[in-house]
Amino acid sequence: MEKTIKAAQGFLVLLLVTILLVAGIFALTQIKGAEDGLKYALIWGSIIDFIAIFFLLLGLVVVQPNTSVVLTFFGKYVGTVKDNGLFFVNPLYTKQKVSLRLQSLESTKLKVNDKLGNPIEIAAVILWQIEDTYKVCFDVVNFSNYMTNQSEAALRHMASTCPYDTFEGEQVEVTLRDGGEKVIEMLEHELNARMIKAGIVIKEARISHLAYAPEIAHAMLQRQQATAIVAARSKIVEGAVGMVEMALEMLSKKQIVELDEERKAAMVSNLLVVLCGDKAASPVVNTGTLHQ
Repeated sequence: MEKTIKAAQGFLVLLLVTILLVAGIFALTQIKGAEDGLKYALIWGSIIDFIAIFFLLLGLVVVQPNTSVVLTFFGKYVGTVKDNGLFFVNPLYTKQKVSLRLQSLESTKLKVNDKLGNPIEIAAVILWQIEDTYKVCFDVVNFSNYMTNQSEAALRHMASTCPYDTFEGEQVEVTLRDGGEKVIEMLEHELNARMIKAGIVIKEARISHLAYAPEIAHAMLQRQQATAIVAARSKIVEGAVGMVEMALEMLSKKQIVELDEERKAAMVSNLLVVLCGDKAASPVVNTGTLHQ
């Protein structure tokens, strides 16, 4: 598990490095005029001084905002520094920087079968963030590839559990096209279940592309158009029947004309043809009697 540690401030070490550097340079300048015994002392002192500077500089680490540094000591996990600033750690520690910033991943367009077996194309945009640096560094190999592969697997699984759309006579609670927040919630839950193993948390996921596969897109479009036409015709017929009923009722109520059952049937037929037709009707004026 991740262990957050507090590292020593690096500014005092930086000041010490500066002092040692000045002292080493000064010692080198005094070698030329020094006696033999003092000369060797100055040389070895300068060498030790610069070696100390080298090791002190190795221990300095800068941690940027929303960045962490994972420390290991000869293969053993020591801890993670998450504070921002200049710090000093053991020079022998191996340091690995891990970004804690929000990152976005857009999956490729995947071709999968929905719950009804229809081939569809789907893609998603995923906003994610590293939460556990230990799991990211030591539980998975190349967490970026892991993230890409597992996000596509989660998207495939989620798409196969829901139909793309509903049609007449079908009762489905959630569809990919009209599911909205429910589909997003399912996708985020599926992603988090897979990414938690790598110490990654999903902040947000959205469907960026959703369509039928090209081989059935035209057929499905025709089916949707036919469904829409049937629904529109049903509405037109329902309205036309209401208008005919109202016309007969008003003629009878105001006693404008007395119609027998045969003439009522003829009138209903004519009105329905006029009201339900695709084109404007061309009226024929009857100049004779009602029965001619």
